[in-house]
Formats: sequence, C-alpha cells, structure tokens
Amino acid sequence: MSAPRPSNAATRFAQFKLVLLAGESAVGKSSLVLRFVKDQFDDYRESTIGAAFLTQTIALGDSTTIKFEIWDTAGQERYKSLAPMYYRNANCAVVVYDITQAASLDKAKSWVKELQRQANENIIIALAGNKLDLSAKRQVETSVAEAYAREAGLLFFETSAKTGENVTELFTAIATRLPLENVSSRQRGTPKGVDISRPARRAPAATNNGCTC
Repeated sequence: MSAPRPSNAATRFAQFKLVLLAGESAVGKSSLVLRFVKDQFDDYRESTIGAAFLTQTIALGDSTTIKFEIWDTAGQERYKSLAPMYYRNANCAVVVYDITQAASLDKAKSWVKELQRQANENIIIALAGNKLDLSAKRQVETSVAEAYAREAGLLFFETSAKTGENVTELFTAIATRLPLENVSSRQRGTPKGVDISRPARRAPAATNNGCTC
C-alpha cells in the first residue's frame, strides 16, 4: 500500500495571460467567459467597451493550479485598433465565433492570422464556436471549422455559454497546453509562478458588463 500524500506536499502555481477576441460583435464572447468565471448566464448583456478584466483558476490534478488573468476585449469594429494592447505578451487566446453566423467565422480567421503574425510566437490559440444550444439554426458546420482549426494548429471546441456545454473543457484544454516545466513549486505562503500580465494592466480599459449573448 502506498503511503498517503502529506497535506503540505509541494504544489505548482502559475499565472497566465489570456485574451478573448470575437469574430463579430454579439457572438457571446463575454457570456462565455462569464460562464467560465462565475458559472452564470444572462439573457442580455451590454456590449463591452474597451476591455473587461477577470480571473479564474483551474486545478490540473492534485499538484498544479493555473490562474488565468483574462482580458475580454470589445467585439465592435471601432475597438479593433485597441486589441494589440491586450493580446501583446498573452500566453493564450480564445477566438470566438457564432455557429449561427457564417460571417463570424471568417472574421475569426482574420483574428487568428493577426495573432499568429503579431502576438507572442508561442501563443496557444483556441477557436470556439459558441451558441451550440442554437444548433438548429447552424450556419457553420462542425467539420468545416474543425478542419480549419486543424490546418491552422488551433485547439477547437463548440460551446454554449447558455448551457455551459464544453466551456470548462475549453479552458482546461488550454491550461494543459501551457508551458509548466519552469514553474516554481511552493508549499505555503505566496505562490510563485509565471506572471507576464503586468504590462497589459497599464493599458487603459474602460469596462462594461460584456457583450450581447
């Protein structure tokens, strides 16, 4: 019989900067992050102005905790020029489109190209097709988006912010892809780990509650 694990066994803790970008306004990007952070859903959310900042942690097994510092950027076209302030130095990004709007996938693809060209070269990008609860109105076939994601080297999930389907799975998959080999261990006290989010916090970010879901 193996010996029980000590209660003060060393654990790893790391912070990573995550940015959310939308293929179109009103694809449910802010509702997606609200479901992840607070396990809540509002039928109507006002559009994000600038960016909103949230945090959430994920436990990977018994010994690793990942803290996401999340920048939820505005989806409206007039705020697009602000996006580089938020995705600069990001470790990971979620680009969201609406499965009921074909045009939103096209715009999501343009965000992916921009991230791959201008963001951190090691950034992990996930493509999320939201509003899975409205699959009866689907305009983007799963196979089409999945094939694109595979070709572009992206993680891919279809999600529903309304029902919560695949939301936790999306962020957990991102967490498992993050580089943890250099993360410091700790037993008690202030956790040590990766934190490159400080410069982005200085960027001006007027906030509202989120985006139309």
